[in-house]
Amino acid sequence: MYKIIVLAKQVPDTKNIIGEAMRPDGTVNRAALPAIFNPEDLQALEMALLVKDRFPQSKISVITMGPIAAIEILREALFRGADDGYLISDKQFAAADTLATSYTLTQAIKTLSGHGDPLEPKNENAIDLIFCGRQAIDGDTAQVGPQVAANLGIPQVTYAFEIVDIGDHHKNQITLKRQLDDVTELVRAQMPLLITVTDSASHARPRDIRRTIFLRKKKIPVWNIRDITASPDRCGLKGSPTNVLKINSVILSLEGKNTQTFEATPQSMDKLAKILRAELHQTGTLER
Repeated sequence: MYKIIVLAKQVPDTKNIIGEAMRPDGTVNRAALPAIFNPEDLQALEMALLVKDRFPQSKISVITMGPIAAIEILREALFRGADDGYLISDKQFAAADTLATSYTLTQAIKTLSGHGDPLEPKNENAIDLIFCGRQAIDGDTAQVGPQVAANLGIPQVTYAFEIVDIGDHHKNQITLKRQLDDVTELVRAQMPLLITVTDSASHARPRDIRRTIFLRKKKIPVWNIRDITASPDRCGLKGSPTNVLKINSVILSLEGKNTQTFEATPQSMDKLAKILRAELHQTGTLER
């Protein structure tokens, strides 16, 4: 039996970008785009579910930080097989960069561990595995997962796409495959462990109809800054040393075509989005 946490994020659907997707200050105008379950986080959930398939007594808890609307991806996780979900939501978490986000998620993990040591084996709520996507499609930093591992003081395996072995020879060991450019590595690590999952991992299973019917009204806890005993100075904008100052221009270079430069205006971004969508349709990588 393993206690598993999946870190997930609700993100704007960047496949449907329009000119109003960026604000003048360089931040994403999330209201202008539909919100979805971050794709690699969904694959991280699937990897966690594969562990539970093998060890049915395992428990999967999904944590996300965001506005109240982000509760929808927690329901999606429940419908697919997660045991429970927790929304971390507070105005003081707004405008967080990766440093502030990873701190907030770390505090949530500690809270889920009953405010005890989340790594102490004697703690019945101690965590064995933490899964998350390699990166979110609205930021592409790939920093939050590793930062959470560093905050907790646990090892991490990044860019994982397959579990080869878990608990067969030693209960607290797991063997994974990870992809680095053109090299595949086989890595064995001790638990507790944080794993970031790439888009080459197994895709998420569909909703289970019975779970969807019975869990559609399940109450999902919402925790604020006090609930996770987080310091306001380390959350949100206050705790974020990273700032987007300005986007000057975007340079697009498609194979076999001349390079084009687009200024940071809504009209130019709308034109860029149309060109990219047309290219994706032409190459068959985007469904019509």
